[in-house]
Amino acid sequence: MEKAELEELRGRVACGAVLETAGFAVDLKESTRKAVKYRRGGDIIIVIHDGKGWLDPLSDARGDVFRLVEHLDGLPFAAALYVVADLIGFTPSEPTWPRQARERAPDLSVPDRWQCRRKPWRGSATWRYLSGARGIPEPVLRQAIAVDLLREGPHGSMWAGHTDEAGRVTGWEERGPEWRGFATGGAKVLFRLGPADALRLCVTEAAIDAMSLAASERFSPGTVYLSTGGGWSPSTEAALRKLAARPDALLVAATDANSQGEAFAERLRVLAEEEGCNWQRLRPPADDWNASLSKREQEREKKRDGCRMPAVRLKGEAPPG
Repeated sequence: MEKAELEELRGRVACGAVLETAGFAVDLKESTRKAVKYRRGGDIIIVIHDGKGWLDPLSDARGDVFRLVEHLDGLPFAAALYVVADLIGFTPSEPTWPRQARERAPDLSVPDRWQCRRKPWRGSATWRYLSGARGIPEPVLRQAIAVDLLREGPHGSMWAGHTDEAGRVTGWEERGPEWRGFATGGAKVLFRLGPADALRLCVTEAAIDAMSLAASERFSPGTVYLSTGGGWSPSTEAALRKLAARPDALLVAATDANSQGEAFAERLRVLAEEEGCNWQRLRPPADDWNASLSKREQEREKKRDGCRMPAVRLKGEAPPG
């Protein structure tokens, strides 16, 4: 097949078509317009570049629609061509997005956009979202704000900063009542809450989970609470390796209690082994650490309600009214 014919075939078949016919389904909650997450059991593929590219967040695999068929079915390139050709004309289901797409790329740089946003304050929209909807305690919020890790996002959302080794903001996780994503043009490295020289490295998949675990452990001494932002970019892996390579470091896989979390935990175990680092698996009692924090607070409320004495009238006291 000529190069021009290959390019035409590549342009006519979206990666989503391959995934949908292979039994994958869109995880809308974990997707954005620019990165659509597909799941099939424990398998995860993220489709990017308007359906023309893909990546596996649990490995280094990525590529175009032909490489996707090779990756899923273990076929050689020549056989993958026939699979792709058979999908010409098949239109994958289009996710229904909760908000409008951005019309143009931002004019400011990543650091400038971060600095243009205000820090959350008690009673602000972001504060209410984190403390109310997410149940993050005030001391944890104040600590994250004090080290410049949080910003007010649009429409009551939160920006949680990822930083490099020098403390420079490279991007941020975006979370809100009806929105989740990552900074346009930003780079995932690590959200870092805790001492820079801490040797206990608790790795979660989201900044909200990192803050929730910090709350649950009441900022365990010598611990830094980290988030990969749900990805495994080369810069994230390099940052984790640098932290794990220090003498006496303990890498704690505090990822979610589901198939994706277990896959991340296994990858952390391999990384720890390669760097000669101690390793530990720490599973949340619920699906993730924020859900565990909410569940614990609900149990406390039930106990408080059970301990309250019913109102009684003292002897000699006049009846109501």
